[in-house]
Amino acid sequence: MKTKKEFRFFSIMEYEQEQDYLRTMHKSGWKFVKVSGLCCYLFEECEPEDVIYQLDYNQDGRAHREEYLRMFADCGWEYLQDYVGYSYFRKPASEMNGTEEIFCDDASRLDMMKRIFRSRVLPLVIICTLVFIPQFLLQIFSFHNYGLAAGFGCLIALYLSHFALFTAKYCRYLRKMQK
Repeated sequence: MKTKKEFRFFSIMEYEQEQDYLRTMHKSGWKFVKVSGLCCYLFEECEPEDVIYQLDYNQDGRAHREEYLRMFADCGWEYLQDYVGYSYFRKPASEMNGTEEIFCDDASRLDMMKRIFRSRVLPLVIICTLVFIPQFLLQIFSFHNYGLAAGFGCLIALYLSHFALFTAKYCRYLRKMQK
């Protein structure tokens, strides 16, 4: 069987884009096998089929692994793997009941975003605040090492853009729930 590797990067908040990417690959005859290392996606050649991929971020699922996976299996979702906190599931579109997703409503999707915030975004905010910003200022004002300061500046800009994307998405779901 033919396999193919692709390197793709998705930020912690781009899980929907990652789901769409995996679905598109399956439609074009490449079934997702696993993701590993530094964003290395492995695919197997298959018959093109419309398959829905869903990702869940639930660290608590690890503590109750059998129950967690059984809940998804009972709804027809095939468990694929865990990667950096996300659990990967798939289900053929032909077996779907309408626009079925693993999240039944915006409240559960918002809960997932809160879990992502607590375990992924908050530590990044702390690292950025306690390490990168002081190093950036130190390189500029004390050591006059502008090359290293530029590197820290780029990291800070990258982190700030991720924080802004997360905040925008979070606020969008909050507004949706308040309607």
